[in-house]
Amino acid sequence: MTRNDKQNRKTTRENRAPAYIAFHVSGNGDKGFWTRIGAAWHHEDGVGLTLQLDLVPVKDGRIVLRVPKDKPETETADEGAGA
Repeated sequence: MTRNDKQNRKTTRENRAPAYIAFHVSGNGDKGFWTRIGAAWHHEDGVGLTLQLDLVPVKDGRIVLRVPKDKPETETADEGAGA
């Protein structure tokens, strides 16, 4: 068996649902604007996360990690409640 065969047997993060969705949030309250920028997966040993960002914010704001909902995430100000 080659080394690549062993690697292909592991569950990669692309095959697993992310544990968290990463958002860049600018503004506060009702005027907050949420942009999905990536996702995070638990490490196999359960002691950390891998964060994969599709975009890196350069302006002010914050990165918020949220547990995914059953339905696809939408960019709404409602998600900012409590963040």
